[in-house]
Amino acid sequence: MAAKKLRRARLSQELCERLSRHQITTCQDFLCLSLLELMKVTGQNYYDVQKLLCKVSRACAPKMQTAYEMKLRKSVNPSSAFLSTTLHSLDKVLHGGVPCGSLTEITSPPGCGKTQFCIMMSVLATLPVSMGGLDGAVIYIDTESAFSAERLIEIAGNRFPAYFDSDEKVFCMTRSIHLYRELTCGSVLKRIMSLEEEIISKKVKLIIIDSVASVVRKEFDTKLQGNLAERSNFLARGASMLKYLAEEFSIPVILTNQITTSLSNGLAIQADLVSPADDLSLSEGASGSGKRESGCVTAALGNTWSHSVNTRLILQYHDLPIRQLLVPKSPVAPFSAFFYTIEKSGLVLQDGKDQTNLTWEGTNPALQTIQVRNTALKDTSLDAALPSTIGETPNNTSNL
Repeated sequence: MAAKKLRRARLSQELCERLSRHQITTCQDFLCLSLLELMKVTGQNYYDVQKLLCKVSRACAPKMQTAYEMKLRKSVNPSSAFLSTTLHSLDKVLHGGVPCGSLTEITSPPGCGKTQFCIMMSVLATLPVSMGGLDGAVIYIDTESAFSAERLIEIAGNRFPAYFDSDEKVFCMTRSIHLYRELTCGSVLKRIMSLEEEIISKKVKLIIIDSVASVVRKEFDTKLQGNLAERSNFLARGASMLKYLAEEFSIPVILTNQITTSLSNGLAIQADLVSPADDLSLSEGASGSGKRESGCVTAALGNTWSHSVNTRLILQYHDLPIRQLLVPKSPVAPFSAFFYTIEKSGLVLQDGKDQTNLTWEGTNPALQTIQVRNTALKDTSLDAALPSTIGETPNNTSNL
């Protein structure tokens, strides 16, 4: 709340402009100054400055609300509570879709559809409320240069052909999605910190960052002294600001993450930076000495980051062309699994497919293992090298 802009604290425009000339733009900037400093920069007397301090403090202090008030607000205006994914079984489990006012993370190996999901959600957020959308704009921060305007138009036209039946509607939809390409941690954080006024001026209803892990893993080598602390600080500041924006404006924030391979000896390898065959070998515990060590592929950025996100969805490989969507962490949903394919219209659930042999690694979503390659692509020579307890059933590979 301290990150709230002073313009939204109901101070006069003249005073806000005067404070801005001294680089005082947020409630935090204002409240960190002493009374004498505030008297100097505002030009007001002691008693008026005290009144200003009370006014700014009340503006940024969290407001108390009862559980009944929260429930009533969501029941009166359901669109302010969730953004439908149009994947009906998933929406049912999540009580409506991607929750507003919180952070939702999508993590998966490369090629499972993280960016496809984000592009699809961008289209949905621009739709009218009567169609399950939020009738607003989208801020899309692309750190991997993976966003495709052509794919955006293709998903919109194939998923909602009756609505996007004219060039004018397609044009309005594409103009509502504001894309920023930020390739460093500093530029991503700076962009996040500047979003508040943009959300108001552009009527933004959805924020997407694809992906957080991309910039973090390029800049921070956790083996170097001090880097782990710097990385944790960056992630904490970013998550804190995004949570504030989500809660303050009651909008959903979607973040994508990558995967990592953790071995029993404590090593962590960026699973998305090695080949699928190498990654499977690592997950099964192959080591240079010929011995096998247990390991698993999990979401990247560590356990602390997993507590920063409110909802986590995992996309993983199954049988070509079918993939699997897991809900390992949600404040409203039990552990759930769905099968899906990627079509011209985006992600499509395969509701009739049998969902047996599901695994859930304890109660910690950070430990949920992720399947990184299709069982149909498994190398037969690698199969022969596996112990009989692993090679007996092909379904065991779904635990990777």
